[in-house]
Amino acid sequence: MKQGRNPPLYTPEERKRRDASPWTLVQGILAPIQFVVFLASLCLVLRYLATGEGLGIATASVVVKTLTLYAIMITGCIWEKVVFDRYLFAPAFYWEDVFSMLVLALHTAYLAAVAFDALGAQGQMILALAAYATYVINATQFILKLRAARRGDGGAHAGAPTDALEPAR
Repeated sequence: MKQGRNPPLYTPEERKRRDASPWTLVQGILAPIQFVVFLASLCLVLRYLATGEGLGIATASVVVKTLTLYAIMITGCIWEKVVFDRYLFAPAFYWEDVFSMLVLALHTAYLAAVAFDALGAQGQMILALAAYATYVINATQFILKLRAARRGDGGAHAGAPTDALEPAR
């Protein structure tokens, strides 16, 4: 075996569990839905920041985006438990899960800001953009991980936070 090569993302047993799990399909469906919701919401948030119009629809879109994030995170934890026998921080997805916590924290902070009428409308939209930036980074992590797994070179190097997507959380 060559030096420096990453271990496989899945053991043969984990791959069987992944392929047999209905949660793999759920993740595969939720990921593109979340991305479409993200793109629509991003446009609405940017429109509000540029024109001052459409605060209600922009706010609603960020709430919907956050709810889709919660759905994919919860089902992703179930998927991880089925495949790796732990709900979070399986070695193969450790850094993706760590960064996912920041994504969740910022999206949740947005909901709290709206609920408690904190930061003002513009501040809330800027917080939404910060949450969205972390989402893009996290999605990129997972996409890179998925591509590495498909190439068969592992992509599970535990020390590299940029190794990263499967399933897209």
